[in-house]
Amino acid sequence: MRLRRKRNRYLLAAVVAAIAAPAAYAFTAANTVPASNAGSGSGAISGYTVSNVSYTLNASNPQNVDQVAFTIAPTTGTVKAQLVSGGSWYACTNTSGSVTCATTSPQATAAGVNQLTVVAAQ
Repeated sequence: MRLRRKRNRYLLAAVVAAIAAPAAYAFTAANTVPASNAGSGSGAISGYTVSNVSYTLNASNPQNVDQVAFTIAPTTGTVKAQLVSGGSWYACTNTSGSVTCATTSPQATAAGVNQLTVVAAQ
């Protein structure tokens, strides 16, 4: 009789486990993942050509440079300029390739100007 009770307990435990296992799987199998995209591509990067550079000195203090202007090709894109190596970057206005950059904030000086660096991107 004792052996039969033990066997019944094991049988009951096995039945409970057999019922619980699919229920646990049902909870883990309910994940949904939305569709997504991934990809890779490449494109050529070409540079810009800057020409016709001119500087405008301040009328009352010609030691200050108030503006730099130049022509850029291609004629579209955002342009920034730097007049001093490691110095401030100035925002520029690009009107169909005719670029002007106010260099008054901070004020550029003729003595400090040592290079023109132009960065442009479309």
